[in-house]
Amino acid sequence: MNFVVGLVISFGCMLGGYAALGGHLHTLLQPFEFLILGGAALGIFVVANPVPVIKDSGSAIVEAIAGKGPKQKDFLDLLSLLHALMREMRGKSRGEVEGHIDNPGESEIFRAHPKVLANKLLLGFVCDYCRLIIIGSARSYEIEALMDEEIQTITYDKLKPYNALTTVADGFPALGIVAAVLGIIHAMGALDQGPEVLGGLIGAALVGTFSGIFASYGIVAPVALLIKATRNKQLRLFILVKQTLLAYMNGAMPQIAVEFGRKTIPAKERPTIDEVENETTSGGADRQAA
Repeated sequence: MNFVVGLVISFGCMLGGYAALGGHLHTLLQPFEFLILGGAALGIFVVANPVPVIKDSGSAIVEAIAGKGPKQKDFLDLLSLLHALMREMRGKSRGEVEGHIDNPGESEIFRAHPKVLANKLLLGFVCDYCRLIIIGSARSYEIEALMDEEIQTITYDKLKPYNALTTVADGFPALGIVAAVLGIIHAMGALDQGPEVLGGLIGAALVGTFSGIFASYGIVAPVALLIKATRNKQLRLFILVKQTLLAYMNGAMPQIAVEFGRKTIPAKERPTIDEVENETTSGGADRQAA
């Protein structure tokens, strides 16, 4: 919603100010300048990025515009899952716990948390480190180092769309100049025409420069920053898992360990201690019954 409102304000003020100065809006409608600019940017984007990054960029744009970052309920759901798993690891045999870890799709614990179950990357992260914990041969500082390395790798992959779009944004002003130069070359072929024709061609060429600069700083760069913010928020789920499981490995009770995880949640979405306690003691059971 903020994205749409921001574009309306931006276009409204820009075009309204131009019209108030006496400019003719139809002069800005230069489809061939837009074709040169947009086609060049798209082609460079395709050349510079592999297919998986191109596909992920589309997904990232949708996620960013729709605001699909995790909400408070998502963090609570993950804390509830971790609490249930830690209680299993603390009170049951290795074989019983492995049944949940090896087949999360058949586990009542995981099935009670469908959003976590649907997030394959997060699900694998949780299961892998729970498996290492129940094996029991790894020390907490070794697990922490391994978690940091994996989170760094996940962060690198998650932010590829941001880096790709930032590169496009940086190139848009130069591509606008390219479109303008081509327009000027076209105008030079009409020097024998009247001033009105020549002026119209030069004005059309300058629209390319204007469009490139506005597309860079007014559309693509803000979308890239929005993608970065959304993806970084999604990465907080992995940090939550890390801190919770490390606290458990260092001897904390499950209810105390989830408090370590709660502290990693962004302040705006962070639930209270009472909300976490209610979720971990009754929420998971209610979902399993449902």
